[in-house]
Amino acid sequence: MKRITTLFAGLFLTLSCFAQDIYSCKNTTLSFFSATPMEDIDAITSKGVSAINVKTGAVYFKVAVNTFKFKKSLMEEHFNENYLESDKYPNAEFKGKITDNIDLHKDGTYNVTVEGTLNMHGVDKLYREKATITVLGGKPAAETKFNVHLADHKIKIPTLVVKNIAETVEVTVKANYN
Repeated sequence: MKRITTLFAGLFLTLSCFAQDIYSCKNTTLSFFSATPMEDIDAITSKGVSAINVKTGAVYFKVAVNTFKFKKSLMEEHFNENYLESDKYPNAEFKGKITDNIDLHKDGTYNVTVEGTLNMHGVDKLYREKATITVLGGKPAAETKFNVHLADHKIKIPTLVVKNIAETVEVTVKANYN
């Protein structure tokens, strides 16, 4: 019995050591904003998921496209049906890595570069963007803001509304990891 208890204790300690390197966030906030002469368009969701491995620098986030909420329901409908086609392409997903050599086990604020692939609307595109990671009490939080060119992800804007929708949208991602 003592041997089994020792085995479980050793297994638990081993898993605890690994678990301290990987943090997740089940309510990652993602938003986007586009400005045009006709009107500004913005949407937000807090239903994204994210993970960060502070040992390897691996970063991941995923969001169901249809969870974005708009101020106008008609915009939300057009976004899901005509532009992002959320029935056909239900998720946006990023897989990347922090390129800087930093120790995220230590409290502090770190300005980093993240490089990886964003899959949106069924199209993979490589991004290299700046982010800020703040570690407080051993727990990381991350924030980044970057631009997405709709044409890079084969998102088409009908000629009829081309003045209402910007060709580039600003995306913001915020995650507090546990």
